[in-house]
Amino acid sequence: MTTAHVFHQWSAILFVVVLAITGECLIAAGMRGLGDLDRLRTRPGLLGYLGPVRAVLANPLFLIGALCMALNFFAMLYTLSIAQLSLAAPAIASLTYIGNTVAAKLFLHENVDRRRWLAALFVCAGVVLLSK
Repeated sequence: MTTAHVFHQWSAILFVVVLAITGECLIAAGMRGLGDLDRLRTRPGLLGYLGPVRAVLANPLFLIGALCMALNFFAMLYTLSIAQLSLAAPAIASLTYIGNTVAAKLFLHENVDRRRWLAALFVCAGVVLLSK
């Protein structure tokens, strides 16, 4: 395997990771902005959910996040066409986990405790072992 091919694989993997983190953060921010969806219900029963569905679909953060997740799906398909599943899937999952932890702290201002940071470090160690 050439250096260019390895670079190409890892570039595709990182692109998938960035799209996933961006999409998940935007969707989380959009949903937090809406608050409790039950308060948006207009009537009882199944029709009562039309209000919350409309509110979610009118939320620009949610829509951009959903677009990122759709692009993530197609980027994942491309990545799986050029990289082995045994490399791509664990790398994407673990790097997304780490990235989401950092993004949750920086952009969503979540309280990330020591235990979660330690878990993220263990995941980093796993990614290093995986990439060898």
